[in-house]
Amino acid sequence: MNFHILTLFPDMVLDGLHTSIIGRAVENGLISIEAIDIREYSTDKHRHVDDYPYGGGAGMVMQPMPICDAYDDLCDRIGKKPRVIYLTPQGTVFSQKIAEELAAEEELVFLCGHYEGVDERALELVATDYLSIGDYVLTGGELPAMVMIDCISRLVPGVLNNDVSAEFESFHDNLLEYPQYTRPEEYKGLRVPEVLLSGHHKNIDTWRREQSIKRTYERRPDLLKDAALSKKEQEYLESLAKKPENQDIQEENCKKGLAIDNSL
Repeated sequence: MNFHILTLFPDMVLDGLHTSIIGRAVENGLISIEAIDIREYSTDKHRHVDDYPYGGGAGMVMQPMPICDAYDDLCDRIGKKPRVIYLTPQGTVFSQKIAEELAAEEELVFLCGHYEGVDERALELVATDYLSIGDYVLTGGELPAMVMIDCISRLVPGVLNNDVSAEFESFHDNLLEYPQYTRPEEYKGLRVPEVLLSGHHKNIDTWRREQSIKRTYERRPDLLKDAALSKKEQEYLESLAKKPENQDIQEENCKKGLAIDNSL
């Protein structure tokens, strides 16, 4: 899988992405990450790529020509027009489901805005997707691009040492991941749950699944409406809502419209 990042700060994204698991994936040829410096396509002798906004206002706006020229040059090199993601708080919030969809692409382009944004004509000409990593404003699109590339890369076969781990991490079946433990068996009076020491794989799988449901109920109940649960697991979820120690959680979920329907 090939990632192309249109940016004013190529060193920032390359330094961040050429480390740890993603860096090893690049070294092993499983993915490639290219940072394209938009300034290289400026016709200004000072390599300016921004100007004052028409109509007035604070800040500067990135000009359309350097962006479009950089994109056109990329298309000529790879022989196709790839999907282009513009990183903006106005976009759809990035999720694991979107990551799985994007992981099916062979080429992905990330357009990183800066200053007060990008000339709308550039977006009309090249952008295919508008994505955000949250409802807040950053100084540029580089950090969101790095977040998304990290997430998507983990879904490329071979990137993780154990490909099964990508399937059972947080958000599998719209549930959070179960608690994890390692040696020692006891630390500061806290013991590893006995079921994990039993060697009984079916019981371990059941415990982990229930812990995922419980953790999602306690921390991210909004995910449960789309969770893939069996009838028995649905009954377990309803039992959580009935426990006295969970009444505060249930009341808070009611306020948010996320209460578990005990009549199911």
